Amino acid sequence: MKIINIQTEIKYIPLKTPFVTALRRVENIEFVRVIITCKNGLVGVGEAPATKAITGEGIEEILHSIASIITILHNQIPTNALELLHEKKDNTDAICLIGHSAKASLDMALLSLIAQSENIPLFKYFGANEMIDLQTDVTISLNSKDVMVEDAKKASQNGMDILKVKLGSDINHAIEVIQAIAKALPTAKILVDANQAWDVTGCLHFIDAMQGYLIELIEQPVMASDLEGLKTITEYSNIPILADEAVFNLEDAKKVIETKSANMINIKLMKCGGVLKAIEILEYCKSQNIQCMLGSMLEGPISINIALHLAIAYKDVIKYIDLDSPLLYKEESQELDFNFYGKNITYK
Repeated sequence: MKIINIQTEIKYIPLKTPFVTALRRVENIEFVRVIITCKNGLVGVGEAPATKAITGEGIEEILHSIASIITILHNQIPTNALELLHEKKDNTDAICLIGHSAKASLDMALLSLIAQSENIPLFKYFGANEMIDLQTDVTISLNSKDVMVEDAKKASQNGMDILKVKLGSDINHAIEVIQAIAKALPTAKILVDANQAWDVTGCLHFIDAMQGYLIELIEQPVMASDLEGLKTITEYSNIPILADEAVFNLEDAKKVIETKSANMINIKLMKCGGVLKAIEILEYCKSQNIQCMLGSMLEGPISINIALHLAIAYKDVIKYIDLDSPLLYKEESQELDFNFYGKNITYK
């Protein structure tokens, strides 16, 4: 079962409407798909989206990273290739120099090959005994207050009651938007995502303005590097604080949790470098009784598939699932292992 070929291709998926956050505006999902073929005919696929604003990796960086280690993985069996991919070596080693998202795409493809070789679905390979239905949030992109309220109402009419609301640096706008959505949809679960756009003073003002409203959490309100500010907010807030960009790997997670800088952790395969690294963080969070969000960038169907299989295996740790990319596609993907019916996700 040796690897005989590793190929890449660039893929695009148009969105129904532009995806807008404090960090970026996107009209198409753009990603690299890696295809690993073994001598016995098995094929594993992984994906890495272009998210330069977050991971520092655009399409060219991802392609270059994968190309730089093809010779290292060639002729290896998938289990050995996976060990090599995540091996800690000298910082000048090619594997250590590749980006998180590129590594995640290879990690996914290799794990898919291993699960196929054992003739079991990925959720069982990850440790789950049975399939369960899942629920995802849906993103409300940054826009004017009236547009965002209308978008939230449309999502609710389509059965989505977990709303991840993207906000910008204007705190007054943020307060008006969330208060308006909460009043219009009193049973909705509102997840506030500032994408590092606020400072501590502004965030504390926002928290004060939210008294009397049901808000599930506030995600990464300040810059990722400002752990002291994040800790100040967490200590002040009666709303749970979720660390996102502040946590890329296990070491980051330990630092945030040990310093009590946030209440929860958002884990994304593209940030941490793949499923194996995500599992390290999930196991640590489980040991510390910390609940997580399993999040995503704007991603293609294969990487969403794999994240959903992981969510099934770690349902006891993952409180929120932010894997709504397929709901944002202009056309339904035929490559999904799951059916998306509003917030409900079922295995095909």
